[in-house]
Amino acid sequence: MPVMILFAASLTVIGAVMVITRRIAVHAVLWLVVTFLALACVFTLLGAPFAAALEVIIYAGAIMVLFIFVIMMIGPAQPESDREKEWLRPRAWLGPAILATLLCGELLFGLRATPHTGTPAPITPRDVGLSLFGPCVMMVELASFLLLAGLVTAFHIGRHRPETP
Repeated sequence: MPVMILFAASLTVIGAVMVITRRIAVHAVLWLVVTFLALACVFTLLGAPFAAALEVIIYAGAIMVLFIFVIMMIGPAQPESDREKEWLRPRAWLGPAILATLLCGELLFGLRATPHTGTPAPITPRDVGLSLFGPCVMMVELASFLLLAGLVTAFHIGRHRPETP
């Protein structure tokens, strides 16, 4: 189990570095999804499946829709045909696709390895708050830093928009 945690944690760091170093915004968003999935795997393997579910639903789902909306609002820096040719190249999507598949498998394995104790007790909002800001507070803060890094990246990409004649 510690090997799987280290694997997911290293993919989180690698994904975050790839988000920052990509010049094409869509590629950065793909790597950000991989980063969020890797972080959800870390949460699951550390025994916080609820935090992992929130990570996938909120960050990898809703926040990614927001980032794609921002990219659409910024507008393309190159013509449509050139952009589509760049997206269809396997080197653009193959790496994130393979890593996302590995991480989804690891996430499913981590969820299956979580012990089930019969009928679950009802979970109140107080229980969720105590869990997230008690033993899982460091993971919540790390997820917020990832979101901040993504927002700074989106701002940086939008700020250096080339002038159109």
